Amino acid sequence: MKYFYFLLITFLVIPITSIEAQGLLSEKDNFTHQDTLRGSITPERAWWDLTYYHLDIKVNPDEKFISGKNTIQYKVLDNDSVMQIDLQSPLKITKVIQNGKELKFIDDGNAHFITLQDFQNKNDLNSIDVYYEGNPKEAVRAPWDGGISWKKDNNGNHFIASSCQGLGASVWWPCKDHMYDEVDSMLISVNVPSKLMDVSNGRLRSVEQVGDTKTYSWFVNNPINNYGVNINIGDYANFSEVYDGQGGNLDMNYYVLKDNLEVAKEHFKDAPKMMKAFEHWFGQYPFYKDSFKLVEVPYLGMEHQSSVTYGNQYKNGYLGNDLSGTGWGLKFDFIIIHESGHEWFANNITYKDIADMWIHESFTAYSENLFLDYYYGKEASADYVIGTRKNIVNDKPIIGPYNVNKEGSGDMYYKGANMLHTLRQLIEDDEKWRQILRKMNIVFYHQTVTTKQIEDFLSEETGIDLTEFFNQYLRDTRIPTLEYSIKGKELKYRWANIVDKFDTPVQVTIDGIEQWLFPTGDWKTMSLENSKASLLIDRDFYVESKEL
Repeated sequence: MKYFYFLLITFLVIPITSIEAQGLLSEKDNFTHQDTLRGSITPERAWWDLTYYHLDIKVNPDEKFISGKNTIQYKVLDNDSVMQIDLQSPLKITKVIQNGKELKFIDDGNAHFITLQDFQNKNDLNSIDVYYEGNPKEAVRAPWDGGISWKKDNNGNHFIASSCQGLGASVWWPCKDHMYDEVDSMLISVNVPSKLMDVSNGRLRSVEQVGDTKTYSWFVNNPINNYGVNINIGDYANFSEVYDGQGGNLDMNYYVLKDNLEVAKEHFKDAPKMMKAFEHWFGQYPFYKDSFKLVEVPYLGMEHQSSVTYGNQYKNGYLGNDLSGTGWGLKFDFIIIHESGHEWFANNITYKDIADMWIHESFTAYSENLFLDYYYGKEASADYVIGTRKNIVNDKPIIGPYNVNKEGSGDMYYKGANMLHTLRQLIEDDEKWRQILRKMNIVFYHQTVTTKQIEDFLSEETGIDLTEFFNQYLRDTRIPTLEYSIKGKELKYRWANIVDKFDTPVQVTIDGIEQWLFPTGDWKTMSLENSKASLLIDRDFYVESKEL
């Protein structure tokens, strides 16, 4: 979701802030012990596999206070007795129970090491109850700084939501806070004042009156990543529809503030349009069992799984603005399309390490122009994605450092999208490209993955060795530049500003004739019929040219 690092450059008149407060897409080169505990698969994480969570909490809006417990069920992969559970200050673990016994634990910053008393037999299914309470970090400029947003609607009712990508789910609940291990299923029970409602992931299982409060219990049938889990609390109205999709009948539910019900009924027509376009391009929506929801929140929005949050003020574009500058970005509500695209790329296919965040963001930024492609055609979609190039800064590599919870450059959004748009040209077969994207969501269905897995898959499916292609765009900041000269009836050309062995072909037009060139880092020559020939690179390739 966090795609707006670059927008300070593009829309200075819009009140958009960078997200340095959260640490996502911010500058950081010196990593600490805490970064390693947060970002690596420590020995205290590796020996057990998540199977089920029951997060059972009470939210006190007046005090901005959360209390409750998380029941963590796990499968023993190897014999061990120390377990790492993450919970960020100022929240505190009050006790940990297993089989009726209170366990000892040691705090190491935001990591808590619990010593289990019972022997952990390999392949056993065990569980612990982690009790906690406190005032969680407040999100001052959500979603960029992360935490809990404690707001009020125009009628004075509490309006509360969580957002925690990058910062981590442990900012508001105790969990195994690393992306490599997704829980298989989850029950989320949230107790709130009676006049309010909680909307979380999955399907509503029950509503229980408890004195002057109500407990809403939501069940998630599918694997879910930690930051995809959310709470949204407000004075909501609900409307719904059933979408006839590739997986059958899909329940699509919408939860909005009551004052916005009528405008939402009209504006949210983009949601079924999104579903139709993305099922065409990416295959069946990955979470039919859990339904699809759009939930209004007091911040811009996030890709919470089956509970996509929305705060784009019921405007097309991004807060009424077109990120591409072409006009095409005003044909759809940016938040509905982008955040829903993450259901395929982030929630279905999920990175193991945030260093590989491009897997989420490049494909999802690319999904914006595929939405346009479906409804307005190939040229419109090309206009849009090419228009977003002005947002690329080429400040640092798209892939970040591993094992320290650190992502790469914000260029993962629109440089990544243009990289994929370029790859589409290399394939020269749009239907083959569509089938590759659909197969990708089948092969990696409900999995956590690495960049290598995605690179290897795309190389195999395209039939092109993409090693240097990805090295250039993901691991280098330079834009490949076609250097050329025309003297007499001879064209000389080569790639400059490239990684070793980069040899990606490019389509050009020479004197009105479209053709392929196959440059390398070495000079090549080509005979021309016209001594005054001109050369123009196809705009669909994210490269530059320089006539010498």
